[in-house]
Amino acid sequence: MMMKRYGFAALTALALAFSPPATAQVMTDGQNPQPAIEAGNYPYQLFLPRGYSADKAKRWPLLIFLHGSGERGDDIAKVKVHGPPKIADRDPDFPFILVSPLLGADQDWDIEKLDRLVDQTAKKLRIDPARIYLTGLSRGGHASWRWVIAEPTRFAAVAPVAGRGDPGGACRIMDLPVWAFHGDRDDVVLPEGSFNMARAIRACGGRKARLSIYPDLGHNAWDPAYDDPALYAWLLEQRLPAKGSK
Repeated sequence: MMMKRYGFAALTALALAFSPPATAQVMTDGQNPQPAIEAGNYPYQLFLPRGYSADKAKRWPLLIFLHGSGERGDDIAKVKVHGPPKIADRDPDFPFILVSPLLGADQDWDIEKLDRLVDQTAKKLRIDPARIYLTGLSRGGHASWRWVIAEPTRFAAVAPVAGRGDPGGACRIMDLPVWAFHGDRDDVVLPEGSFNMARAIRACGGRKARLSIYPDLGHNAWDPAYDDPALYAWLLEQRLPAKGSK
C-alpha cells in the first residue's frame, strides 16, 4: 500500500511539474478573466483588441482600470459593470490592451500589488511602454491619484473619476497629463476632491490638468465620463517623454 501511494504521489508531482502555471493561459482577442499573477495579487479581466493576435509586431497602448467599492468581492464578472471593461465588452475594436483587476471584499487598492501586475503584463504582452494609462472610479479614483503621486513617471496620463486625492502631493504630478471628472452634486465623494487637486496642480505651475464637472449629477460621474470617446482620444494623444528629454 505504501508503494502504491508513493507511486501515485510521484506521478502527480511529475504531472504538476510539467503542467503550465496557472497564469500561462492562451491569450485570445477579446475580454477574458485571468487568475492572479501570484498568490495574494488580484485576479483580473484582460482585454486584447481585435487584431492583437494577428499582428505580431504591433505594440499596443495599455489602460489600467480600477473599479469602485461596489464591485469588490470574488465575482470577476462585476469588474465589467462600469467603465472601460464595460465598453470593451461591447466593442472588440476598443483601442487598448485593458487590465481591470478585482479588489477583494472590504479591501483597498495596494499599490505594490498593482505595480507587480503592471510589470508582469508589460513583460507578457506587446505593450508600448510610452503609452501606459491609468483610470479609476470612486475608490479606484482615490487609488489612481495615490498611485500617480507615488510614481509620477510610470504613466503617460491619468483620468480619475469621482475620486479624491492629496493636494499635498500635487506638485509631484505637475507635468503629468491629468483629466479628472466629477458630478457637482456628489455627496459620496465631494467634488472638492477633484477641484482641490486641479487647483493644487495649477498652483505648482502645472498646465496639463483638466477638470470636467457634470451639472446636476451625483456620484455616478463614470457613465458620462467613460461613454465619451473624447476621453480615449485624449489618452491616446499622451506619451511618456523619451528618456533624456524634458
